[in-house]
This record gives sequence, C-alpha cells and structure tokens, in this order.
Amino acid sequence: MKLQSLVLATAAALTMTTAFAVPAGTWSVAAGAHYVDPKSDNGTLDNGLSVDVDGDVRPTISGEYFIANNVGVELLAAIPFHHDITLKNGDTTIDAETQHLPPTLSVQYHFDGYDLPMNVKPFVGVGVNYTTFFKERIYLGNGNDLELDDSVGVAGHVGLDIPFAPTEAFRIDARYMDIKTDASLNGTDIGEVDISPWVYGVAFVKQF
Repeated sequence: MKLQSLVLATAAALTMTTAFAVPAGTWSVAAGAHYVDPKSDNGTLDNGLSVDVDGDVRPTISGEYFIANNVGVELLAAIPFHHDITLKNGDTTIDAETQHLPPTLSVQYHFDGYDLPMNVKPFVGVGVNYTTFFKERIYLGNGNDLELDDSVGVAGHVGLDIPFAPTEAFRIDARYMDIKTDASLNGTDIGEVDISPWVYGVAFVKQF
C-alpha cells in the first residue's frame, strides 16, 4: 500500500512538473525597469585621478524565445542609462558624465514551478553584454574631449517569475555585467574605467 501511494505521489509530481514547463516555441516579453549599480571602486586613471561612477534607473524591455522546454534565448534592451562620473585626486575634483546602452544576449534555463506557496519559477542565465558609450562630457574647461570605448563582456542573470495568470507573471531579477571601458582625453589614453555593475530589476512578463 505504501509503495502504491509512493508511485501515485511520484506520478502526480511529474504531472505537475510537466504542467509548469515552458514549451519550446514559446515567446515571452518582459517590460519593466532596472537599476544599474556600478561597483564601488571604478579604477584610477594614469594621472592619479580615482573614478567614481554613480547609478541610474531606466525602463527596460526584453524578448525571449524558448528553443527547448524551459530553455530560452533572451535579448535585453533599454532606454539609455545616464551616469555622473566624479574624478578625484586629493582636493582636486573633476565632474564628467556619459550615457550608455547595454544590450545583453543570454541563454537561460527556467526551472519548473515551486509551490512556495504560489508556483514561482526561478531561472538562471549566462551570456554576453555589449555596452556602447556616447554623449561623454568632462567639465575641465572648453576644448577637452572625453571618450569611452565600447565594451564587450560576460553577463550572468538570476531571477524569479511569480505567475498571477496562466501566461502572465511578475519578475524580480538581478544581473552581473562585466563592463570595462578604456578612457581617453583629447585622443590620449588615460586608463581603464571598471563599471562592472549589478543590475536589479522588476518587470511584467507576458508569454505568447
């Protein structure tokens, strides 16, 4: 009798797992907002100026296509992020700023639902981030030109989908992006700026 009960319980569990799998061929779109939180030490330039890059929050959107059950390929896009930059050396402080776009392509695995008490779906992913910088400015008198090179690096992603309808969910997620950019002033290289942020977000997710 105990064996029969165990078999029935196992069959029920497998049935539930299958019910919560995201089938191959599914599309999902997530719309929300993310906060880019740069690492605390953003490097020291060749002239001894330490670099401090502040954070920013912007609306984001991502699309994901499931190439296999629970396995998706996701592309993240956003409105340009804006960062104020502070350069310091003793009592010397110089202000700068930049904008950037960080499109990120990831392969993700979505675990089957867990009843905690609702059927949440955690996921993990890894991929590549491409960050392009533009509208760089440095407040060091007229005629000074700051440039930040584009960056390519790895990206990691973890998150949790909390369903509230069969094809709709609320998402909480965090990403790590390896963003390092070479800086130049008036065409002369002055060192590397290491932003490498954690990116925290919330979104509404819809499957199709």
